[in-house]
Amino acid sequence: MDKKTLMESLAREAHEKGGFNGAWLYAEHGEIVSKGAMGFRDPDNTLPIQEDTIFQLASVSKQFTATAVMLLLREGLLCLEDKITKYFPELTAYEGVTVRHLLTHTGGVPDYFDDADWFINIWKEEHRVPGNDEIIRFLCETELKPSFAPGEKLEYSNTGYNLLALLVERLSGVPYEAFLQKNIFEPAGMSSTCCCHIRRDGVHFENYARASVIENGRYVADMDSVKVSEVAAFDGLNGDDYVYTTIFDMFAWDRALRDGTVLTLEEQQLMYTPAKLNSGEDAVYDEDEGLGYGFGWGVGRDEKSGLIVSHSGGMPGVITWFERWIDADRVLVMLFSRDPWDYRAGMGAWNGLRAIAADKEPEPIRTIEEIAVKDPDKSKWEGFCGKYEHPEDEDFFIDEVWLQDGELYARAVSDEYGEFSFRLYPLGENEFGRKSGMLKLTIGDGCVLYDEYTCKKL
Repeated sequence: MDKKTLMESLAREAHEKGGFNGAWLYAEHGEIVSKGAMGFRDPDNTLPIQEDTIFQLASVSKQFTATAVMLLLREGLLCLEDKITKYFPELTAYEGVTVRHLLTHTGGVPDYFDDADWFINIWKEEHRVPGNDEIIRFLCETELKPSFAPGEKLEYSNTGYNLLALLVERLSGVPYEAFLQKNIFEPAGMSSTCCCHIRRDGVHFENYARASVIENGRYVADMDSVKVSEVAAFDGLNGDDYVYTTIFDMFAWDRALRDGTVLTLEEQQLMYTPAKLNSGEDAVYDEDEGLGYGFGWGVGRDEKSGLIVSHSGGMPGVITWFERWIDADRVLVMLFSRDPWDYRAGMGAWNGLRAIAADKEPEPIRTIEEIAVKDPDKSKWEGFCGKYEHPEDEDFFIDEVWLQDGELYARAVSDEYGEFSFRLYPLGENEFGRKSGMLKLTIGDGCVLYDEYTCKKL
């Protein structure tokens, strides 16, 4: 298998079909097999992405927070079984939650996105971005209850990693950003990497890929978007995001881990051990891929390749992936800076590069136009039009379906993007999909079905 040619060809096709805008790097045994960059780092298509372009990592940043915690553990400044109330006595509602629970998302600490308006209101009304040291105030003022008892199950929590970053800062006596720089990035040789807040502090990179989203049929920078500019409200947080880096620095990070430069191999093995629940069962992080969760890493095992650790990241306009084959000594980095124009093409690039890295043939890159039914029977479409009931307490729902210029369209409402409309492409007799996501709708008999919901026509 010529992985270099396959990866370059797949990325190019995905880019041409609106599914790839970013950079990738794949290496085996410390040697780069394939790397490249395609697309633009500004929404106006004037600045090409280069191989050394800097990207926001989003949640791939969590492994650096977990690494910082391991360094404090090495110094005897904390224990994994320490209750967080030892360090944050104000958090009486979370009694029993330990440092280990925060690392593995098993503590029941609710995600700050559950009450995002707290941050957004400060940003809009006080004209400032809250800092990570205000995460304690956030939990106390919102009075968010634990999602479950500590160790009962696994539920992803960005807030838990905000608390870990604050813990690193308090116990080390230096700012979190400075701790990462001195103790992780510099020793690992990650010369283009930093943790910072570009929206809050106006930090400027010469070669930075701005996160861009689709709005009104074109790309706009996240901060210029009517729908998602509120991302600025979270830009003062630490621990869960806001590390900026390149594909080459992530490769350097892989080698530093393998060489034991920052963490010993024994310390890493602890990080790659999946969490156990109170029941004794493995805590499941990703059911589709059968992954557990260690300390800042999704953890899986392949019969042929052995131990594999990985993490994804996502924010509006940001899609990232970092995967390491521990036993087989391979690494794959994917950094995207735009929401894909065609989501299926984007997933084709994502899954295809991963497949090639795992010695598998990639699936063809196919857009929704390519899989849509040609010359569909539209005789029933008028009957599909109208308003539909909403599922209770859901962050996404279909509000209305209508005909426009002979095609079906739908209006949806989501917590993340507000109200937006999209064309419905026929995928079967009564089945439809959209370009900007994998959501499938089945319409008929006076109702619309999507996800697990059946919503009646009003």
